[in-house]
Amino acid sequence: MPQQHSVATRTKKASAARNEALIRNEPVQARSAARLDALLDAAAAVIDEIGYERLTTAMVAEGAGASIGTVYRYFPDRIAVLQALSQRNHDRLLARLDAVLADEGHGDWDEALTAVFDALADAFRTEPSFASLRVGDVLDLRPPAHDATAYDRIADETLDRIASSFGLTISDDARFDFHVCLALADALLGRAFARDPKGDKRHLEAGRTLMSAAMQRHLGGSVKR
Repeated sequence: MPQQHSVATRTKKASAARNEALIRNEPVQARSAARLDALLDAAAAVIDEIGYERLTTAMVAEGAGASIGTVYRYFPDRIAVLQALSQRNHDRLLARLDAVLADEGHGDWDEALTAVFDALADAFRTEPSFASLRVGDVLDLRPPAHDATAYDRIADETLDRIASSFGLTISDDARFDFHVCLALADALLGRAFARDPKGDKRHLEAGRTLMSAAMQRHLGGSVKR
């Protein structure tokens, strides 16, 4: 099997560049980095409680036990806080997917795809703020920073990894349908975790079935490693 670069590794430099643009003072010391993490942790906790729309910088400061000046040292406004937290969610989701796709225990592309869905569900379940904020596509900021949405870029990385692992050829139609699959999976996961912190089983199963059925016509039957 050809050597593969991890999803997380291939996006590390791009993520670092985006973070530098979002954060006023990029932390260079461990203590500064810990302070920044504490601010983002506080923002995530508030979002889990009341949603991202009502988040304020004062709430972030209070939750982190910091002064409002400390918040503004790193972030010019609440939108910058949301963008930085979205980027952290994005990077952590990539790390989850990287671990899943590096596992050689998947018997075929369908098992790998199910594992991808379950990793996404686990982010909804365990990553603070993710169920509300996702990877930032919910923030309608104009003009957009990229031609493609964050989820579309994740979809391309994920599909390319699956194709490489199982020797699959991906058509333009298959790639488009996979983007649609990920968008629909996100919608179903949103419903699954809207009232049930563990995730409603019927919505979770519907998401797995939908992704498998949609890609079956493009990728065919079971293809072993």
